[in-house]
Amino acid sequence: MAMLVTSVPVGLFQTINTSAELSRKFVCGCISYDRRDLRHEGKIGWQHAFRESYGHAEIYPVKKLGLQASALSSIPLEQAEERLSKYRFRTENGGQVKVAVGKRSLKYSVHIEVFLTEFYGNPEKLMLNWGIYRSDSLSFIPLEFQTSAPEKAVSQISARKNSFGTYVVEIEFESYLAPFCLSFVLEYLKGADSESSEIKSNRQTNFCVPVGFAAGRSDPLGVSFSSDGRMNFALVSRSAESVILCLFDDNASEKPALEIELDPYLNRTGYVWHASFDSVGPFVSYGYRCKGAVFNGTSNRVILDPYAKLLRKKIPGLPDLGEFRAIPSFDWSGDVSPGLSMEKLVFYRLNIKHFTGDKSSKLPADSSGTFSGVTEKVEHFKNLGINSILLEPVFPCDEKKGPYFPFHYFSPMQEYGPEGDSLSAIKAMKEMVKRMHANGIQVFLEVVFTHTTEDGILQQIDPLSYSYTDKNGELSARYALNCNYRTMQQMIVDSLFYWLTEFHIDGFCFINASDLLKGSFGESLSRPLLVEAISHGTMLSKTKVIADFWDPFDMKYKETRFPHWTRWAEINTKFSSDVRNFLRGEGLISSLATRLCGSGDMFSAGRSPAQSFNYVSRNVGLPLVDLVSFSSSDLASELSWNCGEEGATDKKIILETRLKQIRNFLFILFVSFGVPVLNMGDECGQSSGGSPSKKDRKPLNWSALNTAFGVQMTQFISYLITLRERRSDLLQKKKFLEEEKIDWYDSDLSTPKWDDPSVKFLAMELKADNKGIQSYNHMKGNLYAVFNAGEDSENVILPSPPEGMAWVRLVDTALSFPGFFSLDGIPVPEQESGLIEYEMKSHSSLLFEARIQNVNASVL
Repeated sequence: MAMLVTSVPVGLFQTINTSAELSRKFVCGCISYDRRDLRHEGKIGWQHAFRESYGHAEIYPVKKLGLQASALSSIPLEQAEERLSKYRFRTENGGQVKVAVGKRSLKYSVHIEVFLTEFYGNPEKLMLNWGIYRSDSLSFIPLEFQTSAPEKAVSQISARKNSFGTYVVEIEFESYLAPFCLSFVLEYLKGADSESSEIKSNRQTNFCVPVGFAAGRSDPLGVSFSSDGRMNFALVSRSAESVILCLFDDNASEKPALEIELDPYLNRTGYVWHASFDSVGPFVSYGYRCKGAVFNGTSNRVILDPYAKLLRKKIPGLPDLGEFRAIPSFDWSGDVSPGLSMEKLVFYRLNIKHFTGDKSSKLPADSSGTFSGVTEKVEHFKNLGINSILLEPVFPCDEKKGPYFPFHYFSPMQEYGPEGDSLSAIKAMKEMVKRMHANGIQVFLEVVFTHTTEDGILQQIDPLSYSYTDKNGELSARYALNCNYRTMQQMIVDSLFYWLTEFHIDGFCFINASDLLKGSFGESLSRPLLVEAISHGTMLSKTKVIADFWDPFDMKYKETRFPHWTRWAEINTKFSSDVRNFLRGEGLISSLATRLCGSGDMFSAGRSPAQSFNYVSRNVGLPLVDLVSFSSSDLASELSWNCGEEGATDKKIILETRLKQIRNFLFILFVSFGVPVLNMGDECGQSSGGSPSKKDRKPLNWSALNTAFGVQMTQFISYLITLRERRSDLLQKKKFLEEEKIDWYDSDLSTPKWDDPSVKFLAMELKADNKGIQSYNHMKGNLYAVFNAGEDSENVILPSPPEGMAWVRLVDTALSFPGFFSLDGIPVPEQESGLIEYEMKSHSSLLFEARIQNVNASVL
């Protein structure tokens, strides 16, 4: 009998784990042909179900034949088969081989028709030498499990010629054997004494067809279900020589129970490898092996599907896998995003784990540090007046490095769910978003697409498509991702759309956004494909997008000119640095003025002040209270000032200066044009002990909110947010304020000395526009904001208020609590000379509002 020899992978193959962990049952048996038994070397083997399970092997007798083959002249296949799959091959000399695979009752049938050309003449016999794959692409499943002899792994059957001149064979298999792959070659004899010759495909390979699964389709990527119930797998890899689908029947297993190698001809379209199954049977999770995809070596690692939506629960030492469990539908009825315009946003940036992870949150253990914990604290946002929260990255990440080093982009971290798994995290996140929306609060995500973990899945699947490499083809040491290559670009857009549609996210803040502008070799692109796709793509056209140029690797910001297409907002690092410099007595007052009125140097070209996201402190670097408490030489880049003594102190004058400085920071943040961004913990004086490292940030101490400091700061922030809303005509601008609507002064109403670095004083008058207001009582007055970063007090002369109005003091950060801010305003009396003069303390800020005289109207 001729043997099948496979020197190269030729089809879609089945690999069964033959180690002790194997727990998959298979059956093979005799072959029947025209009701006669075909004996292998004169022996008929008993048919068995072979089972290896956890360190021992058992053999069970089986009465029913598992494999049957018959040569038939005509078969009404289309009428009898369900879910018929058809394949067509060409032979080496122009012949054709047609194969139809279908399911009839509880069996799979493979119908083979062979059309020979004149080249082959009129063969005396046409034989089919066949086997089914097991273990790897070079091995067959033995037809008799009592032996491992190669000759027992293949069989031969004679094809029958029908009236149309074609040769026909049909083989049947028990359905529980699937999935596997049937591989065969043809052998023909021209005469009784002539030697046999083999017929292979035109690729000089065996003919190979899948049984129990089909070629599948290339779209969509990941796992999907078709209308007929089939499950489709699709994975992109242009680097892989072969892709193996690994199926696990136990979520606690380290090794797969079944592996299926995908054929590069049948199961690949372009760079997409794909296959489909009628069902996944007992399997609960899956992953891939990509042979030949890793640079400078090989990898036998099982890799997570980058498009998996549900991950198996994390178990130390075991690989991350996609799960087959269905994600329950979520009741989004009644959910409506607040849909706030950009200029009305007030942001609170938080880390899910740290926000409620401390015991002081007084939440149950399964809620603290999770999405559910954030949901429980919605009243905190409402008390502050926050209408938007910005979440640090929630993607699965490197446990040691933290959320800014993700390895997956289509699921939330499992530990953010009450039960510590994907399902509970998904449900809890959706409940959080819905609850926030119901309370008028939008939800934004920080996202990181420019790099991944050092042993990330994308480098194992397809480094050429996903990763940034140098000109020598070497992977970047930072494992940077090539965002503007079409495969990575598609994944990013797909990920964003998934979070929008499935989780109703309102917008995204892109960390390390300057790297979104890189080409394949690190070159700068004037029209980066990804940024343009996000800017103009219909799916993301109504989404708020923010660029953040902070680099998690260098822990610093990158200066860049971002191609915003008038859509992108930016995290304004210049605002932070210029305000810090001013309040510590350095820098020019012109820089402060630029930040106060919306950073026109950055946003005047087609954008608005509302696209400047302003912050004083953020989730890296020194928190707000440390900015006024530490300024050692190691912290030079923080632009901080310790107010006279490093670290903790009990000196009253230093403590008073620090308190004024914190108030000044918050005041400038909320009276400046743009979107204020408050960082978690700044409202209650959260400290990192003077360390700028993110790892030294501690969970929010909810007890600190009840201290004297916490009470006054939360009330002051709430007041400033209310002020912004009440005076939205001046403080929430869609457009830059006209030059005639803003005046700048020195303390004596003279023109400021813009270029003098020794000047520490600046005053700004914002003029209200009352055009179209017919009622005198509804007229709005001007605002006069004053800033003194000097060591000495200043006698401030106020400009004349509009006719019929008088100045009232709203804020003086040098006064004690609660008098340093006022809801109703404190009248400022005129002096005998007709001027209004106000003594301003050192390191303080003031705010005055012009009000109609003798009208005691509510200001809220």
